Amino acid sequence: MRIAFFNTKPYERHWFEQYQGHHQISFFEEPLTSFHAELASGHQAVCAFVNDNLSKLTLKALKEAGVSLVAMRCAGLDNVDLEAADHLGMTVINVPDYSPFAVAEHGVALLLGLMRHLTEANKRVEAGNFSINGLVGTELHGKTVGVVGTGHIGRAFCQIMTGFGCRVIAYDIKPTAQLMRMGVQYVSLDDLLMQADVLALHCPLTAATKGMIDAEAIARMKPTAMLINTSRGKVVDTNAVLAALNQDQLAGYGADVYEQEANWFGRDWAQEGVGDELLNRLRSHPRVLLTAHQGFLTEEALCQIARSLLNKLSFYEGRQLEGITHASMC
Repeated sequence: MRIAFFNTKPYERHWFEQYQGHHQISFFEEPLTSFHAELASGHQAVCAFVNDNLSKLTLKALKEAGVSLVAMRCAGLDNVDLEAADHLGMTVINVPDYSPFAVAEHGVALLLGLMRHLTEANKRVEAGNFSINGLVGTELHGKTVGVVGTGHIGRAFCQIMTGFGCRVIAYDIKPTAQLMRMGVQYVSLDDLLMQADVLALHCPLTAATKGMIDAEAIARMKPTAMLINTSRGKVVDTNAVLAALNQDQLAGYGADVYEQEANWFGRDWAQEGVGDELLNRLRSHPRVLLTAHQGFLTEEALCQIARSLLNKLSFYEGRQLEGITHASMC
């Protein structure tokens, strides 16, 4: 199969290049938009990432270029117009089952970094300041951790929190029996907001979850609570979070996502400067720990994404990848 990979970065090409004998892959640094869709001409499939724009206009342009299959090298499909794809007769596949521990562990890293003031502590040591005044943290052990969304990643996060000795409560429209057997208690969203010392978001972006954590939701939380978001930026109202932090209604915010990240994440803006006032306020806030959507970025996850995605593409063609086993790759 001839596949056009858009928005590709050096760190991921290695994992896909090993399959060049099975597929003909063209790598493009450009993001997938209606403007760049013509680059896919001569390819049967395109492979896109979380911040690419697969709107109706883009999908129509891809269809006109001869593309019949859209492969997302991520779990979420919120940036794909699935209704338009279905109308155009295009198949859409994704990789919901790659290593859930990559994102879950990143969420834990953000949480611990906030709770123990690791960013400020590291800055002091780099500057030769070894004073620990003002760095009093809090322990995770014994805290109540509320998890919104208990899919693959949410379940992994719950398991890790259980290992830390936390009381874990969760909210999901489809409770998981496995977690309940582990002692995780499912509660209403209202109860979760009020009880949680840590609120971790692992839900997909849908009409129901967009803006879920707004000023009203934060007002129901403990002022000592930490908020962790490794799901999608638009699940959270960033303005409301910043206002709550400034008014001591929220203790900290750790995020790997941002509402308008498609415009900024994935590029080096150090020389040009970041022209987004809200993002600048967020990244400079002393009680915010922000990373640029790198939760998935582990060798294990990249390997599994490549293998799973290209296997699905091969099955779509009616064959199976051969010669490279999961064990030898990962």
